[in-house]
Amino acid sequence: MWQANHVADELRARGHDAHIEVIKTSGDKLTEISFSPAGTDSIKGMFTKEIEDALAANQIDVAVHSLKDLPAELPPGFELAAVMRREDARDVLVSERFSDLGSLPKGAMVGTSSLRREAQVRALRPDLKIRPLRGNVDTRLRKAQSSEFDAIILAAAGLRRLGKEAVIRQIFEVEQMCPAAGQGALAVEIRQGNRAVEEIVGFLDDPPTRACSDAERALLHALGGGCQVPIGAHALQRDGKLTLLARVARPDGSLVLTEREGGNEPATLGQAVATTLFARGARELLQEIYGVKAAAPQQP
Repeated sequence: MWQANHVADELRARGHDAHIEVIKTSGDKLTEISFSPAGTDSIKGMFTKEIEDALAANQIDVAVHSLKDLPAELPPGFELAAVMRREDARDVLVSERFSDLGSLPKGAMVGTSSLRREAQVRALRPDLKIRPLRGNVDTRLRKAQSSEFDAIILAAAGLRRLGKEAVIRQIFEVEQMCPAAGQGALAVEIRQGNRAVEEIVGFLDDPPTRACSDAERALLHALGGGCQVPIGAHALQRDGKLTLLARVARPDGSLVLTEREGGNEPATLGQAVATTLFARGARELLQEIYGVKAAAPQQP
């Protein structure tokens, strides 16, 4: 709701009428299930399908998403009209009693709904126990205050947007815990070819964030992954040049492949980093995780 209201406020400030239509997605409703790698194909679009259905049916003109929730390749008939300026893309630790990951006692219980975060936490602290954590930010914070968890891992962006950054105990640098592709950025999705709406929302697009997220999503697409996979991707743009950090991890944290490369064109860079990761064993690792043959990266 914060995301939708933020976009609506920006549009109203430009003199446009904006009405918010609340749509519950499957991912919102199924708060008690844990997303596992075996079910990855079935959960693609769980946080977007119902919204895109409403968009296709002309019930809404604009869909607002967390970019990390969007599949690496949009379904036919849709396009990203804007990728908004990115908030802090990093992950954070929240705990009532402990100051950072290193201070957690052996066997401490850590909550996260993300296989990507779980794999990287296990790589850093294989002695910790990981339990699934679902629900919105407030629900997760309440669980962090209970005896259920010693710590939880969340995205910095969500906490900062809701004015709850005071609960953050540790910010993980991207080299420690590589974020999800698109994390911290908002996506504005429209019907493909709807130039009138595209023109209206075009001012929301932030070119540096767009370039970085395009590189991250190109990597994810080349690796054949979605938003619930043990793949991290984080790009930075300085002086017009992109640098992409990427990570593929075994869920138990026993094997972590990390690659960093630079380039000028987002899609080419994402595919190049994926090719390097495949050469280092990422294909076999992904096959091991999903039990299916990972798609070979498209050549630039």
